[in-house]
Amino acid sequence: MHALILAGGEGSRLAASGVPTPKALVPVGGVPQLVRLARVLDRAGADSLTCLLRRGVSLQPVAVELARLRVPFHAHECLTPSSLHTLVQGLALMPPGDVFCSMVDTVMPPADWQLAWTEAHALLSAGADAALVVTPFVDDEHPLYAVRDRTGRVTRISDAPVPVPLVTGGVYAFGRRARDAAATTLAAGHERMRTFLRLLVEEGQDVRSIEVRQVVDLDQRRDLDLANAWQESCEEDDSSMT
Repeated sequence: MHALILAGGEGSRLAASGVPTPKALVPVGGVPQLVRLARVLDRAGADSLTCLLRRGVSLQPVAVELARLRVPFHAHECLTPSSLHTLVQGLALMPPGDVFCSMVDTVMPPADWQLAWTEAHALLSAGADAALVVTPFVDDEHPLYAVRDRTGRVTRISDAPVPVPLVTGGVYAFGRRARDAAATTLAAGHERMRTFLRLLVEEGQDVRSIEVRQVVDLDQRRDLDLANAWQESCEEDDSSMT
């Protein structure tokens, strides 16, 4: 399974809250977020590792760390207006096969990253078209809710709250049909990632859920503060991240 990191956003909300550093380079627990994600995906066993990076963001400060990865790290500049545009551009650059995809601002414990990777690989290998990481931890300005049945299949994607709240966490896995559907959705004039996910479900693709306890998205200063305060309980010790 290939790994894709989406880092095409401007990070305007983070900057407006007093964090001018690009999201890809924001340190969480002392480790730049892009390096943190690249390491965890490398350890999970990615066959390739690709990043779509906002034009103008230099990786020179983390070049040495990225060069130490087992799998070569490929960064491609983008100047895209939405995460769906970035996803489609990234998927077009990926080798054939299943893709595990994360937004660059997603923070989870290493054990949950490994769980997400392992379950996503198993679900896609068993015939699912896509898998979404979901969490009962709702702490987002505009959460996207997922409804699932007893087998874990996602039956509805909703902007409105649902009786058993589970929200998407910015981590996805896509098989061939879902990869194709991303480009088709964008070509049809839809520009939001949440619309793409909703259409996957509504159009009958087999979308599965992977539940983790908590996900933090680095949208504002308070999110960064929360992620850093969360280190003792959700991150490995520093020696395992170097």
